[in-house]
Amino acid sequence: MNVQYQISKLLNHNKAMMPLSVLHSVFYIFIFLILVTGCANPNEKESIAAQIEQLTQERSELQKQIEQSEEENEQLKQQVQVLSGLPENVKLENLNRLENIKIGRHTGFFDKDDDGKKEKLIVYLQPTDEQGDALKAAGTVEVQLWDLNKTNGQAMLGQWKVEPDELKKLWFETLVSIYYRLTFDVASIVKSLDKPLIVKVTFTDYLTGKVFNEQKAIKAP
Repeated sequence: MNVQYQISKLLNHNKAMMPLSVLHSVFYIFIFLILVTGCANPNEKESIAAQIEQLTQERSELQKQIEQSEEENEQLKQQVQVLSGLPENVKLENLNRLENIKIGRHTGFFDKDDDGKKEKLIVYLQPTDEQGDALKAAGTVEVQLWDLNKTNGQAMLGQWKVEPDELKKLWFETLVSIYYRLTFDVASIVKSLDKPLIVKVTFTDYLTGKVFNEQKAIKAP
């Protein structure tokens, strides 16, 4: 009787929260266990009781997942309702969006410790909108340093990637300019600056998914 009571309670408790297919599966399993229990010895009954308890726990976890999914779906519905109710002048296609990237003219190598060796590469990157104004766009930046005078697969001297979480910390505003300031250690890869090197930048915009490319020659000092 205790087993049957637990099964009945389990099937009826918050039944509406379970998908119909899952409910049927649990029901058939419990019916099977009832039939088996009726002709089982005490040890087998104890084992079956343990299985029922395990199924009860698994059902509770499943119900929690269903409730969490329903909550997330409700949040998404609310977001859709809010976005669909926005006036036309603030829809996505009319937001201030990234249209171009510029590598600043001060991009180059820097002697950090005044030892006569320029061991840092500083890239000044300015994303701009369609009006040409600086825009703090969120995205991923990939930077490559090339020496086009080298061959046999040795032309690319270095490659770096800056993720959005790090990029947003590198935004600088001065009286005359606004930009991202990216700094890379090149002490071990740049042995000579007697010839121009090429900086290539790829910016992947997280708002639109667009990819922007730009490059600049760094002349010998």
